[in-house]
Amino acid sequence: MLMQLGQFTFGLPTLAFSEMQRQLKWRHADNARVGALPGIQYLRPDAEQITLSGCIAPEVGDRRALETLRKMADEGKAYALQDGTGAVYGAYVIESISQTGSHFVAEGVPRKVTFELTLKQTGDERQTDPAGGADDNGSTSQSEGGGWDWWLGGWV
Repeated sequence: MLMQLGQFTFGLPTLAFSEMQRQLKWRHADNARVGALPGIQYLRPDAEQITLSGCIAPEVGDRRALETLRKMADEGKAYALQDGTGAVYGAYVIESISQTGSHFVAEGVPRKVTFELTLKQTGDERQTDPAGGADDNGSTSQSEGGGWDWWLGGWV
């Protein structure tokens, strides 16, 4: 397991990311002053943003995993995020999903899908969905349908 968002597990059988970018910001307010530069007042840290990117191919991952994450995003709920070592990052919402398909088979199904998933930290851990979201995460295993034929989306 690389990371877990709610009950959705990132890993080789589902969705393995190859890059993780964390963006941290701190908020400062400008206060205008007559005859002097603006005064700067520290407010607080801003919400952290995490971007996970990677590639799905028949050998690694399940192309249906992105659909599971889209359904979680449609719920608009926050999910607990933790990495494979057990470190808890806090409550995060899915802010955006971007995917690009290439290397298409005759039926128009991509053999390679690159993705980028953007998560944003919520200010209140109480917003976290206690059910964890993707309770159907187990249904995205590569063992369903024998491994390679799932790329054809039911065409075999």
